[in-house]
Amino acid sequence: MGVTKSEIFTEYQNELAMVSRVLGHPARIAILQHLIKTNNCICGDLVEVVGLAQPTISQHLKELKNLGLIKGNIEGTRVCYCINEARWGEIRQLFTAFLDQDVSASGECC
Repeated sequence: MGVTKSEIFTEYQNELAMVSRVLGHPARIAILQHLIKTNNCICGDLVEVVGLAQPTISQHLKELKNLGLIKGNIEGTRVCYCINEARWGEIRQLFTAFLDQDVSASGECC
């Protein structure tokens, strides 16, 4: 696979691509949907809900946390995760700006 020359793209394009990469795994989508539905979650619950091994779930949680989409609070020996609402709003705006582009204005091309 070739090297991505991210410096030739705008900050917006790079961020949209990075967010898309993190959201591009169905396990991460399932984790987010579960967190939204329950409004918080303990990591052990995710193993049962998603159906993947604990180390795999932890890797997916790490990616989501690095993106800022989730945050976690330590409660004894467990970590309780929830959606970071501020970051969720930023990412919603990012995708809305991208998907709200008027493609019909470009005319018929194919």
